Amino acid sequence: MKVNNAPVLRPAHPEPRPLLEFATHFAVTTIGDVSGLSTTGATVSSVDVRPGELFIALHGVARQGPQFGARRHGAEFADQAVANGAIAIVTDTMGLALARYSGLPIFVMDNPRRHVAEIASWAFGNDGRMPLMLGVTGTNGKTSTVHLQHEILSALGRTNALSSSARRIVADTEVTAKLSTPEASELHAIVAYGRERGVEAMCLEVSVQAIIHGRSAGFVFDVAGFTNLQLDHREDFASMDDYLRAKATMFQNGTARRAVVSLDTVAGRTVAELADCPVTTIATPEIAEDRALAESAQWIARMTAERVNATAFTLDGPDGQHVESKVPALGAHMVANAAMAIVMLVEAGIPWDDIVRVIDGRIPGFLPGRTQLVSTGRGPVVYIDFAHTSDAIAMTAAAVRRVTPGKVIVIFGADGSRDGTKRPIMGRAASANSDVAIVSDYNPRWEDPDVIRAQLYEGAAETPPAGGLFDIADPEEAIDKAVSLAVDGDAILWCGPGHQDFLDVRGTRVAYDFPQLSLDALRRHGWE
Repeated sequence: MKVNNAPVLRPAHPEPRPLLEFATHFAVTTIGDVSGLSTTGATVSSVDVRPGELFIALHGVARQGPQFGARRHGAEFADQAVANGAIAIVTDTMGLALARYSGLPIFVMDNPRRHVAEIASWAFGNDGRMPLMLGVTGTNGKTSTVHLQHEILSALGRTNALSSSARRIVADTEVTAKLSTPEASELHAIVAYGRERGVEAMCLEVSVQAIIHGRSAGFVFDVAGFTNLQLDHREDFASMDDYLRAKATMFQNGTARRAVVSLDTVAGRTVAELADCPVTTIATPEIAEDRALAESAQWIARMTAERVNATAFTLDGPDGQHVESKVPALGAHMVANAAMAIVMLVEAGIPWDDIVRVIDGRIPGFLPGRTQLVSTGRGPVVYIDFAHTSDAIAMTAAAVRRVTPGKVIVIFGADGSRDGTKRPIMGRAASANSDVAIVSDYNPRWEDPDVIRAQLYEGAAETPPAGGLFDIADPEEAIDKAVSLAVDGDAILWCGPGHQDFLDVRGTRVAYDFPQLSLDALRRHGWE
């Protein structure tokens, strides 16, 4: 069994900073002697501590594991931080009681969670030395948008960094992501590493969990983007209004210098109204909830053609800007993501003519796990996609149907230890947009996978597709069944895996190569 353990990128040559300076700068109570001691970084993870770093011990919610929902304190793991070489501990009064006998100096402050970004910025030497910061939030499209920004910036010859739910990339270094948005301490480590590598811009996916749990606290985005608001994350919010208000805080209180807001969902209008920075609006009217609202946007993107591996579009701006290009993925929703990426770069001050030079005809690069074509030649076409909400499944399956002469077979699953209320709705979306639907396991985490599939199946069974509805737990058996039902001209859309090469089962990342499983199934059934 292979387990994915992605390292946290850090500067190779950090500049030590005296702990006496830390005590003064943050006006904290100091327990123990810090004379002559210096630090080279900071982290909130006792597992991730490197020799010479500060361990920031926080009181928070354990979202994973058998203690799901239980409140734990990071100071409980002080011994592990000591063993890994921590130089000192930063915590609150509760943490002081837990870590007092660790043998390390302890800095005590009220609510250290609010100060993680500031502490990490100081420890890694980022204070006052940040690259161009581009942050994207919204329910769907965040990952695609930041990857498109990364590809465009790279084509322009600009050294940049990317942090998404798929990957962390700094210059030519790449690691697998662990969270959609890293903890503030990890993010500042990436920024410091980027400064060593000459990074000029950072493209950051900002999840709503990052906003409400303070992972993005303390960062000021030169340009922040809002893609859309759709059903998701009901485990964190009592209502969609609460979810929207949480997203909107990224555009308030000086968090963003400029904003680009999509009007494809009506929530965009609310975000634009609540923002306290200059706002530029964009839209893709053909997929908008309110067509009239979308047509009022300053920038308009329109899909002009679809192929199995690309979507052509035009983008027009308020000052006569016009470009014709293709996004390397399928669907009008991908056109919306491309428009967001491009207009955010314009708002960041990159000349329009330079952008057009590299995207005219086609945006370079590819999007990992976004309607990713994994089969070619004779036989059914197989796509792998990260769709994990009802809207994403519906839009992606509809896009696949538009370029498919035959049947559309959808395989789908849902994350465990996440919002369970959306699962029947996902099932309905899969059934409504397929000829055959197959429910399968995907990242059960600490939940019973049978329960997850039952909730998905319940929604799908309300109006099952004409070609059949199946419950097949094992992903390999699910793709095999899909291929067995397919003929030349059909398409199989595997929703969920996307870029990921693992399943999360009770805290263990079990390796799965979803593209290879697809190719193996095709070969078993005689397709080359």
